[in-house]
Amino acid sequence: MFGCGESALVSKLNEATDEESQFVLTENQISTLSAVCDTVVPSIHRDDDEFGVWGRSAIDLGADQAVLEAIEDMDPESRAGMAELLDMLELQGFPRLSQASREQTLTTMSLASRDAAVGIGALKGLTLFFAYGLPPNPAWPQLGFSGPASAPPDIEKPIVPLTPADGDVLEADAVIVGSGAGGGVIAGRLAEAGLKVIVLEAGGYFNEADFDQTEVGGYSRFYWRGGPTPTADMNISLQAGAMLGGGTVINWTNCLDPKPWVREEWATDYGLSNLTSPEFEAHVQSIRQRLGVNDQCSELNPGQQSWRDGAERLGWSWETVERNWDPDLHDPVMAGYMGWGDQSGAKQSTLKTYLQDAVDNGADVIVNCFAERVLVEEGRAVGVSARIGDAGITVRAPQVVIAAGALESPALLLRSGIGGPATGDYLRLHPCTSVFADYGTDQKSWWGPPHAGIVDEFSPGVDDDGYGFLIEGAQYTTGLAASAIPFTTAAEHKAALADFKNSTSTIGLIRDFGHGRVVIDENGQAQPLYSLSEPRDVATSRRALESQIRLHEASGARRIYVLAEGLPVWRVGDDVDAFVARSARIPLRAGGARLFSAHQMGTCRMGEDPETSVADPRGELHYTPGVWIGDGSAFPTSSGTNPMITIMSLASRTAEQIIDAAGIDRAQANPETEAIS
Repeated sequence: MFGCGESALVSKLNEATDEESQFVLTENQISTLSAVCDTVVPSIHRDDDEFGVWGRSAIDLGADQAVLEAIEDMDPESRAGMAELLDMLELQGFPRLSQASREQTLTTMSLASRDAAVGIGALKGLTLFFAYGLPPNPAWPQLGFSGPASAPPDIEKPIVPLTPADGDVLEADAVIVGSGAGGGVIAGRLAEAGLKVIVLEAGGYFNEADFDQTEVGGYSRFYWRGGPTPTADMNISLQAGAMLGGGTVINWTNCLDPKPWVREEWATDYGLSNLTSPEFEAHVQSIRQRLGVNDQCSELNPGQQSWRDGAERLGWSWETVERNWDPDLHDPVMAGYMGWGDQSGAKQSTLKTYLQDAVDNGADVIVNCFAERVLVEEGRAVGVSARIGDAGITVRAPQVVIAAGALESPALLLRSGIGGPATGDYLRLHPCTSVFADYGTDQKSWWGPPHAGIVDEFSPGVDDDGYGFLIEGAQYTTGLAASAIPFTTAAEHKAALADFKNSTSTIGLIRDFGHGRVVIDENGQAQPLYSLSEPRDVATSRRALESQIRLHEASGARRIYVLAEGLPVWRVGDDVDAFVARSARIPLRAGGARLFSAHQMGTCRMGEDPETSVADPRGELHYTPGVWIGDGSAFPTSSGTNPMITIMSLASRTAEQIIDAAGIDRAQANPETEAIS
């Protein structure tokens, strides 16, 4: 897939067949791109370079070719911007400058304008991602990573998707847009009750046979827009699942129940009155049972053991994570790759549970199917228009469930002209800061579940008005980690990676009080915007950064880095209070701290007020009967915990309302389902 060397790049000039693919960079632009890549990852001589990491350049590793291909896959506006940026660099003679002058030129141009900073940041990030992520990678031994543990097993796919033709009109009792934590549960519940269900999934259908345990392959195929994607304002990097089964197939299996104070807030302030009742608790427990949630598969790798010991020294509480993972199929080595799919079959995603239940009860699934609009006649829903590649299809159904995730669900409503004034507003993200630390010995961070334990001393709770933070782990990566470590100079970046195997990372996940928004661009595509500027959230984020630093110090780290521009570092013997104070001055935005989010919520939220919510407390749109919200976008506020169990529990609750609206007696349709209530 990826070639090596500038000659391979130049050969791209001769490739093109149609108007869209005929975009190519000029020879000068390609030469400048190669120079940029080799500036970010140059060859540096070191006598103690056992694995050759210092000596290999981006061109040696094929990263320049991969970056070129990434640029050619960008939208036309971004491609043109990259070409213009390369022209500006070429005019300054960039390829002919020394390494130091190149580094200074990139820094100076980044300060010239926001667009230049974004473009140069993208080139740096892509170069680092591919240089250390492309498989098989000669840098991996230095990073303490052996690469994929096994080849994908030869396992058939048990679901056979429909393949409708252009112009087909399908009929159903309910059409569900999205198949993740919410859509999958609703599909299973409705089909079990006897409704004819069709599920539309924008992503593809993948199972164990497709999981090659590489981050390049995993991110490009299984994630929204091909992997970690910045908000439109560049402030936060987002990760979201985009495949049959959604995020449940590639998340880190942290099963936290909705907290009592969150249930109380949603019941009291937003009208979701039964969330504090035994009836809703029965939904939670039924979800846990179907997923097989347990604490038997949560071994700690050395890094996580260090955090636990550090928390004990500080007197902070620590919680072992419960996970939806089959103990009979558990292998901690396999668990370490779960963010790119689970080869073992142990992960009990909606793909293996509720979606399979739905198909077993007669539901149909259509993949690679993008829902364009909700169809409305005489004020109520009658179906969905969608496309599969160039083919257009229509699904006619009196019940339409929007469960495409908090980024795409509001975009669908906005394209459809329904949902009311709150559509797309109240985007919550659980923004995360990150700290990584070097402990001097191999931490084997690639081994075991990324979320095996949580420091919950500062858990969002009653004492802080429900807005605190959690300290959690993150999946081991090489390419993404390299791109997340801010680039100062090439030598400093290589030095940071030289001891990477001795390092481990934490994230500080806050329950955000403020919010962002999702809008659509001129092409109707989702554009998330988020500024972490609400005073309470700023204070909580700074507390989360400080607590991560103090945790790593108490755990025995010899160096502590804050993932922020300039890569602030503390070393043993330094004043930790001064380092905390320095970290508190880091801006929480683009150009400052690196902020991440894997939890998107709230953009089609439920509530009683049609001016500030999209759906009523039952989950049905205020202004358009027959349209239901069935994913994390329905959250009135952020949950403060990893949201999967909360999404699924609310979806189960909403499914009952849809069954009632369809005129089905739940007790007669399925006595076991009725017992949930």
